[in-house]
Amino acid sequence: MKTPISDYDVRGLVKVLEIEPYQARQIFRWLHHKCVFDFQRMTDLSKALRDRLEADYAATQLCPVDTKRSPVTGTKKTLFRLADGETVESVLIRDRDRVTVCVSSQAGCPLGCAFCATGQAGFARNLSAGEIAEQVLYLLRHEDLGGRTPNIVYMGMGEPFLNYDAVMASIRLLMTPFGQGIGARKITVSTVGDAPGIERFAQEDWQVRLSVSLHAANNPLRDRLAPLNRKYPLEQIREALLEYMSRKNRQITFEWVLLEEINDTQRDAEELVAFATGMKASVNLIPWNPVPGIAFQPSAKKRRDQFLLWLAEGGLAATVRQEKGQDIDAACGQLRRMHRANLPMSGR
Repeated sequence: MKTPISDYDVRGLVKVLEIEPYQARQIFRWLHHKCVFDFQRMTDLSKALRDRLEADYAATQLCPVDTKRSPVTGTKKTLFRLADGETVESVLIRDRDRVTVCVSSQAGCPLGCAFCATGQAGFARNLSAGEIAEQVLYLLRHEDLGGRTPNIVYMGMGEPFLNYDAVMASIRLLMTPFGQGIGARKITVSTVGDAPGIERFAQEDWQVRLSVSLHAANNPLRDRLAPLNRKYPLEQIREALLEYMSRKNRQITFEWVLLEEINDTQRDAEELVAFATGMKASVNLIPWNPVPGIAFQPSAKKRRDQFLLWLAEGGLAATVRQEKGQDIDAACGQLRRMHRANLPMSGR
């Protein structure tokens, strides 16, 4: 198998390929800025170097096998096959001139949140830094961004903090100025509540945003909805978040999937307000997106509006996410790891 090179920054390319730094910058720019994955099209490289790269190395670790675009919202979802046959899905969302790319950090997910499709197909493995970054590159390569940089959210398949090192390395690849050059404040990492990961993230010297998929603010209900809570209960998560706040003084976003008569009562709102006390925080309310085989119901608009009012009365700012892509199973909680026998037959 050829050695993939999309995992490496410039210094890594110099070492692995045994080339000059200027040549490594050229290769990195072709891959991470121009989104070109054919060595022979890297025309400012010598013919000898292009031939050596083509013979011994792989420019890409992903193969897009199926893309769906919503005729309603323009949301685009791509299914990628990895070199070992595993699969991941990623999503590009347009909102006027704003583009957001939702990337996956694992093939499948080991956490088994009760309302989410991803964990139903099981967990295969962590993704490498290059496999994560390439999702962004593929989804952007035919998009007109109008001179703007996109937003990147680590909210696809998997728990980012269970693949911490690769996720952080992928962020640095995407932030490289002569690559995509995406600013830290336009990148958000979402965790289900991995307390050690939150503590590590607080040590990073950047302004990448943090989001916590909370969904419940009492332990019995959160144990049911997000089983990771049994390992890292709310008290431990809150302690980690307060430490994060003391170090970063940055706003945290709590994600809350609204489930009819499960976590949309006044008591739930009051518990959320109490949990967020002492933090610079806001809430992103997410209407639940139906998943076959999961017997929840999304909160009715009247209950959702009342929940918003209860939060406002408690002094906690909240918005409702306008879901895009539900018609192509690309909305929050709908991404799946497909088994090989179910893959579409189309290739690149």
